[in-house]
Amino acid sequence: MDGTDPTAVVEPPVNASLIDKLLSNQLSEAEARDFAGRDPECTAFTLLALQQRIAQSSQAGGPNTPSSTIPPYEKPVSKPKTPKGKKRKRGGQPGHAGRTRPPLPEPDRTRDQQCESCPDCGGKLTRTGQTRTRRSEDIPEDLKPVITEDTIHRDYCPACDKRVEPKLPDVLPRCTLGNRTLVLSAMLHFLQGLTISQIADTFNFHLRMKVTPGGLVQMWHRLADLMFAWYEQIHRESLESSKLHADETGWRVSGKTHWLWCFAGDENVFYMIDRSRGSPALQKFFTEAFEGTLITNFWSPYDAVVCADKQKCWPHLLRDAAAVSEKHGDHPQWKSFSRRLIGVYRDAKKLQAQKSSMVESDYDLRVGRLEQRLAKLGSEPWDHTDANRLSKRMEKYGSELLTFLWYDDIPSDNNAGERAIRPAVMIRKNSYCNHSDRGALTQSVLMSVLRTLRIRGHQPLDTILEALASYAKTGVMPPLPPKGE
Repeated sequence: MDGTDPTAVVEPPVNASLIDKLLSNQLSEAEARDFAGRDPECTAFTLLALQQRIAQSSQAGGPNTPSSTIPPYEKPVSKPKTPKGKKRKRGGQPGHAGRTRPPLPEPDRTRDQQCESCPDCGGKLTRTGQTRTRRSEDIPEDLKPVITEDTIHRDYCPACDKRVEPKLPDVLPRCTLGNRTLVLSAMLHFLQGLTISQIADTFNFHLRMKVTPGGLVQMWHRLADLMFAWYEQIHRESLESSKLHADETGWRVSGKTHWLWCFAGDENVFYMIDRSRGSPALQKFFTEAFEGTLITNFWSPYDAVVCADKQKCWPHLLRDAAAVSEKHGDHPQWKSFSRRLIGVYRDAKKLQAQKSSMVESDYDLRVGRLEQRLAKLGSEPWDHTDANRLSKRMEKYGSELLTFLWYDDIPSDNNAGERAIRPAVMIRKNSYCNHSDRGALTQSVLMSVLRTLRIRGHQPLDTILEALASYAKTGVMPPLPPKGE
């Protein structure tokens, strides 16, 4: 007997040090050749152990692993955030202006309400002559649609040698719905985000007006053809604005991946659906050099846009750094990098708040120092992977991170662009995008027109109805009204 326990489990021969070097990208060619010439059994079990290590690493999710690829049961459970200080109560906050419904206008009808007897005991009442008034607003009881039949006279013009007839001011050609109903349905879909089936149900069962989804879509196409002149005007005015927020999100057309681009200014929102997420789509929008400031995230195709100035979104950068800190916050190099990065941002925001009370030369000097700090952060070598990745971003975009310090109306974030694209994201969730290129164009035109009118303070329904009536009379669409008119 040699003293060996026959029931003991024999560990397979695995070269653990070689696996560590391979995963850390430190394996040399000589070590690889030496390992290849060893025992085949050791080689096989080492490769199996390497496969298991890679699988465990991908399941755990690195900093660049998409959250959608990690199963929900393998995601870390986030700890509930403890409120700092006193929890803010719900509702209006002290110092904020309240929001109440404005008083109702003059009544369309009046009613006199008086009890004949006591509602409690049924006894006789003594009239006092005291009264009070209250107003309410409701939808009329009879919502029966009005069907109009127009007798259209076709007369002959000897000068033109053709027959002519008047254009109806409140109905588009080849449409069976009046303009008010047509524009209202378009607002419900392209502005409020209701699905086509929901709109059809609303008209069919609540308003007692029979419509079909296909009929609505065809009439929206005809409305978009007329609104295309306003769509082009929004495009031109966007290129002439002093600042422009840009963002993009996924979209589907006929089951294929497209991209919805959003360009938002102070008075315009321009949507464009395109197959490309790169520079070809941007070339379609930026048909000329942009003289203002372009505010975007760090998506690389924006680098090719020719413009006066650019501002990159700080929250995008800080969120990326915060995600790394959750997993590698104890690493000394990363702690140093993140502390210096956040320090630059905090100092920049403090400096921006003090701009009005500072001498211009002192302010310019302090901005220059912040730019030097960012440049130094991007030029230093970093062994930590994520610190090195973000430092390269600093090196590339450092001159575009502090543009907001030089202009009073330029923000340090792209929140306006994200807020402008959010309604389209909700429509995407409800309506599953578009089924044709024609539908994608109609989507872009009507979303741009309706949301721009709302930003400019106009009532979209009344404004579009007036424009369509003017078009029926003159044959030319009036210009999109500016803000405040």
